[in-house]
Amino acid sequence: MDTRYDFGPEQGPRIVYVREVEVADLPEDLRAQAMGRERIYAVHDAGGERLALVADRKLAFILARQNDMAPVSVH
Repeated sequence: MDTRYDFGPEQGPRIVYVREVEVADLPEDLRAQAMGRERIYAVHDAGGERLALVADRKLAFILARQNDMAPVSVH
Protein backbone atom coordinates (compact mmCIF):
# COMPACT_ATOMS: atom_id res chain seq x y z
CA MET A 1 0.00 0.00 0.00
CA ASP A 2 2.74 2.41 -0.95
CA THR A 3 0.67 4.09 -3.64
CA ARG A 4 1.17 7.79 -4.24
CA TYR A 5 -1.89 9.93 -4.65
CA ASP A 6 -1.96 13.36 -6.26
CA PHE A 7 -4.23 15.52 -4.12
CA GLY A 8 -4.05 18.27 -6.73
CA PRO A 9 -4.03 21.93 -5.82
CA GLU A 10 -4.65 22.93 -2.22
CA GLN A 11 -8.29 22.38 -1.35
CA GLY A 12 -10.45 23.96 1.31
CA PRO A 13 -9.94 27.02 3.47
CA ARG A 14 -6.55 28.12 4.73
CA ILE A 15 -5.93 27.56 8.42
CA VAL A 16 -5.11 30.65 10.45
CA TYR A 17 -4.25 30.90 14.12
CA VAL A 18 -5.91 33.24 16.61
CA ARG A 19 -4.03 34.18 19.75
CA GLU A 20 -4.29 36.71 22.53
CA VAL A 21 -1.70 39.50 22.46
CA GLU A 22 -0.68 41.80 25.31
CA VAL A 23 -0.98 45.39 24.08
CA ALA A 24 2.14 46.26 26.12
CA ASP A 25 4.14 43.92 23.85
CA LEU A 26 3.17 45.80 20.68
CA PRO A 27 5.07 48.68 19.05
CA GLU A 28 4.12 52.12 20.33
CA ASP A 29 2.13 53.10 17.23
CA LEU A 30 -0.08 50.02 17.61
CA ARG A 31 -0.46 50.50 21.38
CA ALA A 32 -1.89 53.95 20.69
CA GLN A 33 -4.60 52.38 18.52
CA ALA A 34 -5.65 49.82 21.15
CA MET A 35 -8.02 52.32 22.77
CA GLY A 36 -7.17 51.45 26.37
CA ARG A 37 -7.36 47.66 25.97
CA GLU A 38 -4.83 45.50 27.80
CA ARG A 39 -5.24 42.57 25.40
CA ILE A 40 -6.27 42.18 21.78
CA TYR A 41 -6.27 39.23 19.35
CA ALA A 42 -3.97 38.51 16.44
CA VAL A 43 -4.69 36.39 13.37
CA HIS A 44 -1.58 34.61 12.01
CA ASP A 45 -1.03 32.49 8.92
CA ALA A 46 0.60 29.04 9.06
CA GLY A 47 4.04 30.64 8.64
CA GLY A 48 3.53 32.84 11.69
CA GLU A 49 3.01 36.11 9.80
CA ARG A 50 0.54 38.39 11.55
CA LEU A 51 -2.36 39.13 9.22
CA ALA A 52 -4.57 41.21 11.51
CA LEU A 53 -5.07 42.61 14.99
CA VAL A 54 -8.63 42.92 16.30
CA ALA A 55 -10.36 43.92 19.52
CA ASP A 56 -11.70 40.51 20.60
CA ARG A 57 -11.60 36.79 19.90
CA LYS A 58 -15.06 36.62 18.39
CA LEU A 59 -14.17 39.32 15.87
CA ALA A 60 -10.94 37.48 14.95
CA PHE A 61 -12.94 34.34 14.11
CA ILE A 62 -15.51 36.31 12.13
CA LEU A 63 -12.80 38.11 10.17
CA ALA A 64 -11.06 34.84 9.32
CA ARG A 65 -14.25 33.13 8.17
CA GLN A 66 -15.31 36.12 6.06
CA ASN A 67 -12.00 35.74 4.22
CA ASP A 68 -12.43 31.99 3.57
CA MET A 69 -9.99 30.99 6.30
CA ALA A 70 -10.41 28.36 9.01
CA PRO A 71 -9.52 29.90 12.41
CA VAL A 72 -7.94 27.82 15.18
CA SER A 73 -7.21 29.03 18.71
CA VAL A 74 -3.65 29.08 19.99
CA HIS A 75 -3.10 28.99 23.73
